[in-house]
Amino acid sequence: MAKTKFRPLHDRVLVRRIEPDQKTAGGIIIPDSAAEKPMEGEIVATGNGLVNDNGDVRPLDVKTGDSVIFSKWAGTEITIDDEELMVMKESDIIGIIV
Repeated sequence: MAKTKFRPLHDRVLVRRIEPDQKTAGGIIIPDSAAEKPMEGEIVATGNGLVNDNGDVRPLDVKTGDSVIFSKWAGTEITIDDEELMVMKESDIIGIIV
């Protein structure tokens, strides 16, 4: 079966959540029901950039492959080829992990 292709528009990005460890530093296992959704992810695809009032396109600061931290309530969850991903605006991203 062919993979679905998806390219976000303008200043939006497609993000794959990165799941944190299910165990604390002390060895306590966190059950799925108690764990919050992660706020860390990897950029899968990006739009062309933000179109400003003059019609100029400002390129995005993030690129495909970047690991990022985003706000807790950011984005819209979508499913592409049985994988849960998120589409969000670049402004919802707090920072890039280097």
